[in-house]
Amino acid sequence: MEWVAALLFVTVIVVLLAGFPVAFTLGGTALIFAGLGVIGGGFNEALLSSLPNRIFGIMTNQTLVAVPLFVFMGVTLERARIAEELLETLSSLFGSLRGGLGISVTLVGMLLAASTGIVGATVVTMGLLSLPTMLKRGYSPEISAGTICASGTLGQIIPPSIILVMLGDVMSTAYQQAQLDMGIFSPKTVSVGDLFAGALIPGLLLVCLYILYILIVAYFKSDTMPAHHRKPDEVASAGQIIRALLPPLFLIFAVLGSILGGYATPTEAAGVGGMGALLMAIARRQLNLERLQDIMGRTLRISSMVFLILIGASIFSLVFRGYGGDDGVRALLESIPGGVIGAVVAVMLIMFLLGFVLDFIEITFVVVPIVGPVLLAMGLDPVWLGIMIAINLQTSFLTPPFGFALFYLRGVAPSSITTTQIYRGVIPFVAIQLLALLLIAIFPELVTWLPGKIYGS
Repeated sequence: MEWVAALLFVTVIVVLLAGFPVAFTLGGTALIFAGLGVIGGGFNEALLSSLPNRIFGIMTNQTLVAVPLFVFMGVTLERARIAEELLETLSSLFGSLRGGLGISVTLVGMLLAASTGIVGATVVTMGLLSLPTMLKRGYSPEISAGTICASGTLGQIIPPSIILVMLGDVMSTAYQQAQLDMGIFSPKTVSVGDLFAGALIPGLLLVCLYILYILIVAYFKSDTMPAHHRKPDEVASAGQIIRALLPPLFLIFAVLGSILGGYATPTEAAGVGGMGALLMAIARRQLNLERLQDIMGRTLRISSMVFLILIGASIFSLVFRGYGGDDGVRALLESIPGGVIGAVVAVMLIMFLLGFVLDFIEITFVVVPIVGPVLLAMGLDPVWLGIMIAINLQTSFLTPPFGFALFYLRGVAPSSITTTQIYRGVIPFVAIQLLALLLIAIFPELVTWLPGKIYGS
């Protein structure tokens, strides 16, 4: 019945493209296929009896509690205008250099990524704050748009990231399933902390490559990124620099350091981050009752969306496996020429294309549970595979003409900037992403070295 599983997958993609809500599409389509299978005798209805336990397992999953807490932390920092102060301060530091404002935008994007982990919020925030300033100072529309989109997507890979929390939970389950399929009945585990540690060096590598590209363009094409002649009142004092940089850096190091050091679980660290963000907003006098209600409302909406998608994906996964879809995927990947390398390339290409039409959350909860166990059973490192998936989808979100980051920026960019200019601006950064992906594929130690040092695995 593998053909029914393939039809189920295709149907879900088509219905999603038609614009129906993701969570209800995943669960509803799967239940319809299961009902038709029960009537036709091709599906074992006893499998559906495990649905309540699956949903209860999601509700009691301690790791996933970190998701609403990290969302709360990110939304609070966004509302506290942290990005605005960071950009002003770093611009005063680097603005007199050619390409200095571009470097400032990249560094602020990195700090926002580590603080919020929400790609859409980072791109929109950076677009509203930095795009008018970059254009005013003579930066070309292409380099401005490309820098903002690329730095905004760093939230995919730089920890602590909501996306890595969700991916870590899914990869943990896939890794255990792969080991059970291989006859290992005391399976090893992979944690969110492993993924955070594995993502740190690749994330910083991307930031360095972005800055290097900006410096090269500024040197050879100075007219696209002119130096800014600062006025005396534009020079930031040491006190202003400390006030702008120290609190968010302290919060990031407290959250990430407590996880990597083994002092706190991701959920506990997320609670610390949420409280820290709240205290920062209060200290900056950026919090009132109306803004707090807005923060709570946005946190509730985003968290509800994530968990509804997760429940729908759990139903989809159950029905997909009930029709033998996992066996079909395994047979397909094992038949691809090139062995493990060929299978990885094929999966990465499929995920890259799906990234044009599906959000990271949907791909994480729908596609990764299907292909993850098969690839991991081939002997791949789960942390390396998780980071490859994250960077691959980050690249997809940047790639014209369907990258999500491009749509986010288009929504806030002035009409004077054309869509073609945005596309041209991001293409060099897409090439940088592909280079980073190739480096990680050739040198897996870029991902696996730090987790091994920290956790001894």
